[in-house]
Formats: sequence, C-alpha cells, structure tokens
Amino acid sequence: MMTPSVSDIFQRPSESEASILSYVLRNQGTIQPEIARDCGLSQQTVSRLVNELVDRGALALGQRKASGRRGQPSVSLSVAPEYAYSLGVALMTDAMSVLLMDFAGNVVDYEYIAMPVMTRRAVFERFGEVRARFMEETPAARERLTGVGIGISGYCLDGKSRYNPPRSLDDWAMVPIDELFSDALGLPAWVENDANAAAIGESFLGAGRDHADFVYVFMAAGLGGGVVINHRLMRGKHGNGGELGLILPWRLFQLPTLETLLQSIRKAGVNVDGISQMLSQFDPDWPGVDAWIEQSRDPLSLIASAIAALLDPDVIVLGGRLPRSLAHKIIPAIELFDDARRQEPRPLPKLMVSQTQVDACAIGAAILPLEKTFFTSII
Repeated sequence: MMTPSVSDIFQRPSESEASILSYVLRNQGTIQPEIARDCGLSQQTVSRLVNELVDRGALALGQRKASGRRGQPSVSLSVAPEYAYSLGVALMTDAMSVLLMDFAGNVVDYEYIAMPVMTRRAVFERFGEVRARFMEETPAARERLTGVGIGISGYCLDGKSRYNPPRSLDDWAMVPIDELFSDALGLPAWVENDANAAAIGESFLGAGRDHADFVYVFMAAGLGGGVVINHRLMRGKHGNGGELGLILPWRLFQLPTLETLLQSIRKAGVNVDGISQMLSQFDPDWPGVDAWIEQSRDPLSLIASAIAALLDPDVIVLGGRLPRSLAHKIIPAIELFDDARRQEPRPLPKLMVSQTQVDACAIGAAILPLEKTFFTSII
C-alpha cells in the first residue's frame, strides 16, 4: 500500500494562513486581536482564516483570554500537535541523532546513536530502524509525516543540498543529500548546514519567541553559526551565511570548539574516548575546562564583538552541542568591545544560552519540513 503524499493529506496554507500559523507557533495561547495587530491583517480576515484553520485541524481552541478591550474575552489559540509530524536527523562526525517532532514543535521521540562509521549504508540502515520504532510508538505519525530534515556540518556548495563536510563524512560530500534521503525513505527531504538548522529551531522554539533578531553561535567539533533577522534565516548567496569560525585568523587563535576542549581535558588527565563520551559525562569542574575557557575568551570576544558591530542583534545565542553548564560558565568571560563614549554607550546584544532542549541540530532539522510546508511566511 502506497503512503499518501503530503499534498493528498494536507491543504497547502495560503501566505496569510502561513503567517498566522507561524505566529501562533511562536505565541501559543495567543488570541485573534494579537494576531491581527502583529501580522498586519484585518480582524475580519484573521477571524475567517482562523476558523478555516480550526476546521482543518491545524489550530486548536483553548480557554477564553481577555484582550483588554470591551466585550467578551477572546478564545486562545494554539497549534494542534497531532495535525502533522516531521523527522529530523543530525549527521555529526561521530554520531547521528534522529528526532520525531509534532506540529507544535514538541519532541515526541528521540534517539542518539554513536556511529563508528558514517557511511550512507550505515546511516540509512540505522535511520530505518529508528523510524520504524518511532512510527510503531506513535501511530498517528504514520500518515501525517510531512518529511525529513537533515542537518550536516560543512560548507554548502550549490546554495541547496550539496555540502563539503569534514573527512569523517566523506560519503556525504558533494552529493545531493536531500535526493539521497528522499529516494531512500520515500519522503520529501530538505538539508541545511547544522548551525543554520539549529538557528531555525531556535527561531521557532527558543530565543526567537522573544527576539526577532539574533545570531546563533553553534559550537560542536567545529565552530559555525546562523544569522536570523526579523525571524528569517540569512543564508547568504551560497548558503554559507553565519560561518563565524572564519572570522578568526586561525594562525593567531585556537578555535573555541569541543574538539579543542577535548584536547584540553585529556591533557589535564581526564580519560574520555571522544566528544560524544565527553558530553555524556561532562563535568564543568573537570581539570582542563577552565584552561579551555581562558584560551577561548579572546576568540569568542572577537567573534561576539564582530557580530555586535556588524549586525546589531537583540541577542547572541550560544548553543550547538555545547553543554549548558559550560555555556553558563563561559558567557561571563566574553567581552563585547565598545568605546563607551559619553555617559550612554551604544546598546549591546545580550549573550544567552540556547533555549531549545535535547539536540539543537536535530530540532532545527525537524522544523525544516514543517517550515517548508506550513510556515513559509515567517513573521
């Protein structure tokens, strides 16, 4: 029996409907007057479109909420979790993570898999096993699966789906990754740089709920980032916007990455096999951690100051695979350069820890099919 296509199950939203869905996803429990005010739509249009989205099952009605105006309180709105689902996969240098997400951005299921080799055959074999388990445990997702999103480390080559990843991902180098996944899984597929994917996830489900403009600093085996302006990811001409690690003259600075952290704690006597084991057992008080923070302070200060000077975002978000306890420890060490002219210096962005949980890249990857299908008009 053939699996129904996405177009057979879902009605593609109009631009205004996608705008409303995007707004409600970021502001669960909102009411129609707030949507009309912030989305630039008339109250009559919002009322009509909301009713249609409720009838379709994409939006759910909640409790009544005062709007601050005369008359009866408005009914609150939220995105209906079981309306649609998506899969997200993060391809890392030493592991793969797979995540099932519902329409409201909730993580329904998740699995992290350490991988001795990251060949296509090994990845698709394990992915197939995980997908089968997810569908068995969440039967509602079987026919309402919109697609799969993939996050991978590396530079984009064609502005779409061909990447130049690290050596451990040789089997995924310079090939159309979306087509490979689509052919293997029979699902629509979208691929994005891991840092950009994480920034998209942060925009919908994390800091982006309160900040329209932010820069995401993605710290993993390498160093990358994603730039979000007015809730839109700035991919750049070739899909490589936000490559923050390239700001640093590599001959002058040690890159502040989890690979250099691993080297620092090993040198100090901590015995761990690799990044995955280090993260699973991480202790911010390990010997070598403070030395790494000291070495990372200047390069991170340079990167954060360049971000502040060039883009002037609301916040700079530290995330990726960076442990939250380490992020809280390193943020006070980062300095944003400023000339402090007169009594009122220029406003500077706030540094904060990523607000998404579980796995930043996999969360962002899982958002991709939902964004492309339902949330294409970003507020």
